[in-house]
Amino acid sequence: MMDSRIKFRHLQTFIEVARQKSVGKAADVLSVTQPAVTRTIRELEDYLGVDLFEKEGRGIRISHFGEVFLKHAGESIAAVQRGVDSIVQAKHSLGPPLRIGALPTASVSLMPEAVAEFLKARTGSMATIVTGENRWLLDALRVGDLDLVVGRLSAPERMTGLHFEPLYTEEVIFAVRSSHPLLSRRNFSLSEIGNYTVLMPTAGSVIRPFVDRFLVTNGIAELTNVVETVSDSFGRAYVQRYDAIWLISGGVVASEIEAGRMARLEVDMSETRGAVGLTTRANEAPNLSLSIMMTTIRDRVKQSGRGI
Repeated sequence: MMDSRIKFRHLQTFIEVARQKSVGKAADVLSVTQPAVTRTIRELEDYLGVDLFEKEGRGIRISHFGEVFLKHAGESIAAVQRGVDSIVQAKHSLGPPLRIGALPTASVSLMPEAVAEFLKARTGSMATIVTGENRWLLDALRVGDLDLVVGRLSAPERMTGLHFEPLYTEEVIFAVRSSHPLLSRRNFSLSEIGNYTVLMPTAGSVIRPFVDRFLVTNGIAELTNVVETVSDSFGRAYVQRYDAIWLISGGVVASEIEAGRMARLEVDMSETRGAVGLTTRANEAPNLSLSIMMTTIRDRVKQSGRGI
């Protein structure tokens, strides 16, 4: 853990003395007095518990400990400078484009408000939001065509080279229109869903394994009237017009359920619960625009009270 007593001025002064090999020359470059430079170096040496410089004739040279510390001090100063440059670039010019892949549950429940907040930051970055199957989105992220994917955690074999940050958990539900016949039944057999058209996530979707496992566990090995889709607009339109049953992440239809246009069948779906969050490329620091977008998404989840 970094010693909180070490300040930016300590690093800047140390680097300049090492570069100039002279307290006097470093003082001139930094526009401070020699005693101020000497005092700052001594403070830093006291905090570290080692001598950073040694006398050499009438001058000084950096010590072995100083050589070790110099590399890290230089990296710290450079990182701060990159941050400053990023802020300046964002304020005075167009920022880098921001390309986000969002699964249906996130594109409906998180992204509208997050994008609105992001635009208030005026980074100059144009945000592009795309949707699609989880497999395609992760492949695009991995090769650099996307900067971020927002949605469910994928299977381990699809996460190579990627990093997932969980934000909240969500389960799959049986969504139907508000006048669906099964809603009037206090108790019904789960096998009765076979009497209706069932909208299922496609084989490549991230929630399909949860759905398949749930159906098999509950003795439903095969459904005859099935439509596979990852289109949330089609799903809404179809379910609101017909007595179909839609297996979909709860967040996708939360607003319709709240407004009374749709409802969920009272079935325990807790075993389909999974983490929803942010997927990025591993070991790659986000640029300023991406950092701001990720922060707005995190804040949106906290405000909703769903955070993990």
